[in-house]
Amino acid sequence: MSNQGEKKGVSALDFFCIGFGAIVGVGWAVSINNWMVNSGGPVPAAVGYLLCLLIMVPFGLVYAELVPMLPVAGGGSAFAYAAFGEKVSFLSGWAAFGAFVAIIPWEAIQITDVLGYLFPALKAGKPLYTIMESDIYLTTIIIGAVFSILLFLLNKRGLSSAASLQKILCVFLVGSAIIGAIAALVKGNPANLQPIYDNSLKDVTHKSFMGGAFSIITAAAFFLAGFETIPQGIEEAGGDIKSVGKTVVLSVGLACVFYAILLFCFGFGYKWEDFYQLSNPAAANMFKLIYSGGAGTFLYWLITIGAIAGLFTTWNGFFTASANLLMAMGRSRMIPAFFAKQDKNGVAINGLYLVLVLSLIGPFLGANMIDTVTCFSATAFVLSWMISSLSLLRMRKTMPHANRPFKLATPIAWWAGIVGVLFFVCMLLPFTPFYVGFKALIIFVVYIVIGIVLHLAAGGQRNQLSPHERMKNMFGELDLDEMRKM
Repeated sequence: MSNQGEKKGVSALDFFCIGFGAIVGVGWAVSINNWMVNSGGPVPAAVGYLLCLLIMVPFGLVYAELVPMLPVAGGGSAFAYAAFGEKVSFLSGWAAFGAFVAIIPWEAIQITDVLGYLFPALKAGKPLYTIMESDIYLTTIIIGAVFSILLFLLNKRGLSSAASLQKILCVFLVGSAIIGAIAALVKGNPANLQPIYDNSLKDVTHKSFMGGAFSIITAAAFFLAGFETIPQGIEEAGGDIKSVGKTVVLSVGLACVFYAILLFCFGFGYKWEDFYQLSNPAAANMFKLIYSGGAGTFLYWLITIGAIAGLFTTWNGFFTASANLLMAMGRSRMIPAFFAKQDKNGVAINGLYLVLVLSLIGPFLGANMIDTVTCFSATAFVLSWMISSLSLLRMRKTMPHANRPFKLATPIAWWAGIVGVLFFVCMLLPFTPFYVGFKALIIFVVYIVIGIVLHLAAGGQRNQLSPHERMKNMFGELDLDEMRKM
């Protein structure tokens, strides 16, 4: 475990910025037009994100109880370990890691894509190659690599350094979005929201307003993910962590409302059936059309830079979280012990190197991989959330008197568990509106198989430690056996 004396205080506000910033990335500027057309309009899409409160907030509340109860790196993997043992813990941790690291190259792809829109010269000339009909240029590969290395160097300094940057970026992200929402309302017209529902603009399966609203929930599992970065950094927090769990709920709830408000405002500001056809970043380009002269240019750059700030809050938030998760799994030998190594600052250094490599892969893949990566990541996230919810229900029985600075109402705990199971199952079934698609499922299955092979490869190292030693490596000074006796 990292040395307590080396910790730098990380406040609840820091953790909120880490969680909220990891959730609200660049999607509100470059994916919001797709949300509109895929749901049949901005209003059903906004309603869909408000419906997500019924799903995501209970998941957040689960973490709000479990995080201060078990304040160690590992998050869902640690919760599952305490509730169900090593095998389920590995499944939860490996699923979460897959979800995390899918986001990291996703952001590396997006930064090259967004900068390509801003500076067309970056994509001038003949591409190096084409993958899935997406052209890849040497300049964009270099840009993605440079930013990946810079984020690596920042996170190598420890969580407090990453949190400081996160606060600055969050302020700019939220400020630009608020100004954009107000500017859209000023120039808007209720007629721009008409028709309230139209499913004829794109090949979709839903047939009604509510069907359109529900259809956004699968993508929302990706665009609302990020609160798990909070438990991954809890071990480095220092100071009082009792209120940290509640920041999980706050970050999730505000992100749902944030997206819903922007969908309504941008749909109000410009006729949505034209808005969805705008080139990216769509939200920024809209302001060039509804405001003339300097005002339009100013808003264009404000929204674009705000979107880039959001991109970095997500990228930054998941960088250390991914490494810390690998560290926790390496400690208990669920994966090779190589990943358990920490440097003198308590940073999971070998995990961070792997995350850097995965981030560097992103610019080589191209923008057309984004939808498949999104669906894979959403599937892995929901599996991890489901296991965490079931872990809470299990620990209510096995550790009824354990210290819980925050305790979730039992009906909500059961609701989270039931919704988690149903949501995950529906994502695998082609006839449901939550189906993630064949390509994403293939990637998910292959990824799980890779994890099983890695887990088996670590079997020799695992057997060198007793079950008690492996548990102590995961939980440090926390004694699960004692907690079960309380």
